[in-house]
Amino acid sequence: MNENIKIIRGEIFDFLGEFTHDASQPVARFLTDGAIAIQNGKIIDINYYKDLQAQYPDAPCTDYSGKLILPGFIDTHIHFPQTEIIGSFGHQLIDWLSSYAFPAEKEFRNEDYAKAVAEIFVQELFKNGTTSCLAFSTVHKESVNALFETASKYNMRMITGKVWMNRNGDPALMDNTETAYTETKELIEKWHKNGRNLYALTPRFAISCDDESLALQGELHREYPDTYIQTHLSENKQEVKIIQALFPEAKDYLEVYEKAGLVTDRTVFAHGIHLSDSELERLAKAGATIAHCPTSNLFLGSGLFNLKHTHEAGVQTAIATDVGGGTSFSLLRTLDEAYKVQHLQGYALKPFEAFYRITLGAAKALKIDHLVGNFDPGKEADFVVLDCGVTTTQKMRINFLNRNHALDIETLLFGLQITGDDRNVVATYVMGEKVYEK
Repeated sequence: MNENIKIIRGEIFDFLGEFTHDASQPVARFLTDGAIAIQNGKIIDINYYKDLQAQYPDAPCTDYSGKLILPGFIDTHIHFPQTEIIGSFGHQLIDWLSSYAFPAEKEFRNEDYAKAVAEIFVQELFKNGTTSCLAFSTVHKESVNALFETASKYNMRMITGKVWMNRNGDPALMDNTETAYTETKELIEKWHKNGRNLYALTPRFAISCDDESLALQGELHREYPDTYIQTHLSENKQEVKIIQALFPEAKDYLEVYEKAGLVTDRTVFAHGIHLSDSELERLAKAGATIAHCPTSNLFLGSGLFNLKHTHEAGVQTAIATDVGGGTSFSLLRTLDEAYKVQHLQGYALKPFEAFYRITLGAAKALKIDHLVGNFDPGKEADFVVLDCGVTTTQKMRINFLNRNHALDIETLLFGLQITGDDRNVVATYVMGEKVYEK
């Protein structure tokens, strides 16, 4: 009964309740000298360390005393084949895609190349404390296979899928709807719910997919209703104008996806910066999610996403890196930029809300909160160990706050939110197994 149990000790922090639009912060749990008990990759208990030690006296303990242990971070929008083009200079979205993204993605028809980048991509996620993600691959089935295979080596939860493009892009990345449909069905049958893998139907965006392509993806989702849908929506003003020209019969950008049956409670739309109140109302009614990608929005000059207005409209939101338009794999760095983007619009993104949106909130958005997102017994043991004071200035900040009796968990988290990055990640665990150590 008590075989294979191990204890992880440290300062345990997670969320117990949902962040609601009228609440000041979600319900949180903080154990200053806490521990989690893990058996066969799942959490079986959480308590203060002394209590768990007494309950499981023979269980080996990994001691991270003084370090903060949080549920593993969940990235709800990221591009695996754009790993190599982070920080590519000088263009807004449409030109950036043509100049950098499309040339990079053409390489992924080579299976060995795709596998090599997939390994680097997954290792970068682990280095930054990310244990689950919703990722774009490319139009090539080789890229999808490579990413699922690499994630499977580490028992990581990966949600990805073949990108659909049949117009308005590099000719080398175009495929017809019949090929895309056949390959997508094969990939769903092969990978969806295979281990911890899940499949996402992936129209790049409506600019690159005609009506037939979008409708066919809607049909696939109805055939496989527990798959996900991931795409882009209203990221850039030029993009919105192109959509208006391509779909003159649609009253707005969102209706293009609605007509195809692609707006559901399993759809994650990246960006959503330039949306009307009507679009927000319909997104909320459908239960769809917007993934806010602040580093990408700033880097590509796309605009400032209004988080307060969006969640007041009832739309579920998460925070994501959007590598490689996004400039860091670190969700801590991403929270820093999210804070600044919201502050410019008169909204202070508090640390509890920020961390909720990359842990339990992201899990709820992806319908996996029964599996991950906090440390409730029965959930999978994905977590990250953080050192809040690794740089000279972080240490000085903590010492100052201690001297003034002003250091609490919210202040610690805010320090990570604004100054944190991969240097603060001590270790990352997936299903109770260490996959990264600093």
